[in-house]
Amino acid sequence: MPTIRVELFEGRTPEQKRALAHELTEACVRAIGSSPSSVDVLFFEVEKRHWATGGVLWSDVPD
Repeated sequence: MPTIRVELFEGRTPEQKRALAHELTEACVRAIGSSPSSVDVLFFEVEKRHWATGGVLWSDVPD
């Protein structure tokens, strides 16, 4: 039973998350022979002020 943890900035639509979950599930089916019903995808949305790359908070990066 593969479990895929996806961490991403908040703000994606349900449709975008639905599409990503579908694609990740299909990839597991193709790559390791999982049944679709055994693949779990967990989404963790993070505010930009709680995520830093290279020592810089993403909330401090201009859009």
